[in-house]
Amino acid sequence: MNAQINIFEKPIERIRKTCDLMGLGPDFEQRLPELETYLEGLVADGETSEDRLTANGLIFLSGNTK
Repeated sequence: MNAQINIFEKPIERIRKTCDLMGLGPDFEQRLPELETYLEGLVADGETSEDRLTANGLIFLSGNTK
């Protein structure tokens, strides 16, 4: 049985949908690598809640607007 669990999949999709609703889709795509790095750091620090990763990712993007 080969199953790969990607803890980032749901939070990133939720963040993508939120950005699309706010008209920030292109900005999201441009900043996706930076967001992934940030989320990886949170997981490395022990965060495993998809809801918290989503919320923290949204806060991260909104606090780092260009």
